[in-house]
Amino acid sequence: MGLKIYNTLSGKLEEFVPINPPEVKIYTCGVTVYDDSHVGHGRSLIVFDVFRRYLMHLGYRVKFVRNFTDVDDKIINRAKSECTDFMTISNRYIASYYVDMEAIGVKPADVEPRVTEHIKEIIDVISKLIEKGYAYESGGDVYFSVSAFPEYGKLSKRNPEELEAGARIEPSEKKRNPLDFALWKSAKAGEPAWDSPWGPGRPGWHTECVAMIFKHLGETIDIHAGGLDLVFPHHENEIAQAEACTGKPFARYWMHNGLVTVGGQKMSKSLGNYITLKEVYSKYHPDVLRLLVLFTHYRSPLDFSWEKMEETKKAYERLRDAVLDLELLKSLPTVEAPGAPHPLFEKVKEAEEKFFEELSEDFNTPASLAQIFNLVSELNKIKKSAFERKIITTQELSAYQYAVDSILKHVKGIFGILEGINPECQKVQKVETEQEKPFVDERLISLLVDVRERARKTKQYELADYIREELKKLNVVLEDTPAGTKWKVQQ
Repeated sequence: MGLKIYNTLSGKLEEFVPINPPEVKIYTCGVTVYDDSHVGHGRSLIVFDVFRRYLMHLGYRVKFVRNFTDVDDKIINRAKSECTDFMTISNRYIASYYVDMEAIGVKPADVEPRVTEHIKEIIDVISKLIEKGYAYESGGDVYFSVSAFPEYGKLSKRNPEELEAGARIEPSEKKRNPLDFALWKSAKAGEPAWDSPWGPGRPGWHTECVAMIFKHLGETIDIHAGGLDLVFPHHENEIAQAEACTGKPFARYWMHNGLVTVGGQKMSKSLGNYITLKEVYSKYHPDVLRLLVLFTHYRSPLDFSWEKMEETKKAYERLRDAVLDLELLKSLPTVEAPGAPHPLFEKVKEAEEKFFEELSEDFNTPASLAQIFNLVSELNKIKKSAFERKIITTQELSAYQYAVDSILKHVKGIFGILEGINPECQKVQKVETEQEKPFVDERLISLLVDVRERARKTKQYELADYIREELKKLNVVLEDTPAGTKWKVQQ
């Protein structure tokens, strides 16, 4: 079964053919770490986490890279407002990001590069562009000359001559052309800066990803992915720099997920209409958000509301309960049922086939989920009948088990849903009281301890101290020993 994906570059549905199968190299643009991640970030992260899982299920050997922008105007402004330095802000929200990703089941990338760790590589790319006549220095800044790259606009399908009216263009008297974009920004008083051939300064946003891709994945990659809002100017500018540098295609396929909106408006921090991931999973199981995202085709807009979360919660509970109720059915008396195998066996096989057909047709998760919920409906029929009769046939029970095994294999392994569910453990309703000790997620604590340990090894002591103090507020006490860091909950 061939995999087809919509390629933003060609504007067509194309068969996926890796450069060097079974290896697949993927890069997605990560977050700018000046605040907590919101649902808009979460959608992109969930979509490409699941896409990566699916490729691995198909037998591909995936190398997945997702970056952190850890120096940026927004980070610097946040640091100024808090009277601290930019690295304190970046480290704080990188730690927060890892907590969010663990909670919503997004697997870490194989490489998670930070901009500040790649200044040399960024300077090398800029130097090469100047040498080849695609960039120029002007008063300590360096700009890419859009007119020097004839194919500019091929990703976004925009004509450079018509761009000035509608594009987000940074005005500057130093530019030769209003469309030219910054590769290097000269230092401003009180802002972080690094030495360069053009004087102290810091990288422009559009150059960072190019340098990190070249270092970790090579000059041409299989898939470059990100949100639809990055097509122009960010990804358009990446293509221009990369292909001007190498003369080779930068990425074979470009995948973009649709935006998350609230009441029809894009969810964004600038509009103040964003909902953080922490707020979502303080109210709902994180699987509900994953299901909400996957119920919409990745290229379509997703209008977020709490009403939709509530509807999705009910669907999630139907799915979860169909799996967990297997153990309740096993507790019923059984009777032998001679004859042909239960028809559910055949329905499971048909559902599995259609499941993969839909996923392989431009990653159609809503249609593939429909196959899962069709099976849930069949399970509920068996369950209702058995509970009414207070008895179950061996034929029904084996068919139910077969369907549950199939559902878990696909929703756990590919969709990352129900990963914490063990069908052999009957669900238990637990009532919390004020006297009980507070809930502690051991996985999250262990992850934070690991992040702190890495920070200490790389001498990021402020981040390490921040994690210790924040955990202490949650009554989690850390103890550094020669054998490693131990933790306990202080009563």
